[in-house]
Amino acid sequence: MRLFYAPASPFVAKVRMAAAHCGIELTAIPTDTGAEPAELLAVNPLGKIPTLIAEDGAALYDSAVICDYFDRLSGHKLVPQGDHDWLLVKRIAATADGVADGALLTVYEARMRPEERRHQPWVDRQLGKAWRGMAVLESNIASLGPELTLAHFALAGLLGYLDLRFKGQWEDKHPQLVAWIEAFPEAFPAYEELKPQA
Repeated sequence: MRLFYAPASPFVAKVRMAAAHCGIELTAIPTDTGAEPAELLAVNPLGKIPTLIAEDGAALYDSAVICDYFDRLSGHKLVPQGDHDWLLVKRIAATADGVADGALLTVYEARMRPEERRHQPWVDRQLGKAWRGMAVLESNIASLGPELTLAHFALAGLLGYLDLRFKGQWEDKHPQLVAWIEAFPEAFPAYEELKPQA
């Protein structure tokens, strides 16, 4: 399978970690979405990453869809099927993804718009969503057991991204998340290779 990716993306990191956990080999294709490469647009009209090309040639996009596909292929190695555990994993993964969305949008605002056209109230709103989500993750991290799931990889992708782009802005208020991500490489050694990177 082939994966269009950029190394800094928290969503790409989640997908790559999930694939590694499920024993799915990926050929990674470095992709600059800003350049709108024809190869990517031919399979994903949205021009976003991650985009997966499955072995049968089908294109899958959106990290949640790709991870659901990996979960099905692997016999549910990512998402437990009992009602309580399923809901817990899905809720934590969705919260982590939502925080990542808010954080990415603020980075894009600073990177893509000239300073005189930036809208600080909009940035504040996105960061407000992100920090509220972080508070929920901080208060729920103890409920995430040791068995690796989609929630682990979504959270690890997010925290790796925050460490890359928001270092020093989140750690003091989230000591349990800091402790969790510091210990995560022991449970999943490939994290150091697959985490978001510049």
